[in-house]
Amino acid sequence: MNYISIDGDDIGRKITSCYLSNNRQELINISQSLYEFTKKIATELQNYGFDIIFCAADGVVASTELDISLEAVYHEIQILAPNNMTFSAGIGTSLSEAYIALMSAKSNGKNCLHNYAKLGL
Repeated sequence: MNYISIDGDDIGRKITSCYLSNNRQELINISQSLYEFTKKIATELQNYGFDIIFCAADGVVASTELDISLEAVYHEIQILAPNNMTFSAGIGTSLSEAYIALMSAKSNGKNCLHNYAKLGL
């Protein structure tokens, strides 16, 4: 089984900024963009044969038993992100491996994909 965990970069800070600047409309815009973004990613992953495990807020987690290039899938869905947002992703053979790889991607530059098998852990 292969897992991919995808999460928006710095979304919490963008939301915090809206609160602190009392920017109601921008908060609405972020919410709508994230909703559309996660739904598009989930649909794209399903088109590749993934089962969606989680799809909410600014993240999507999915699994597949198919032998496909998760790196290629990541690059395909990367173009779905709204113009002002990036996302990071982690892949592994379990949920925990995918999450650790995601945290590695977020800790090492963001807007990238890390593969647990290549982390040397």
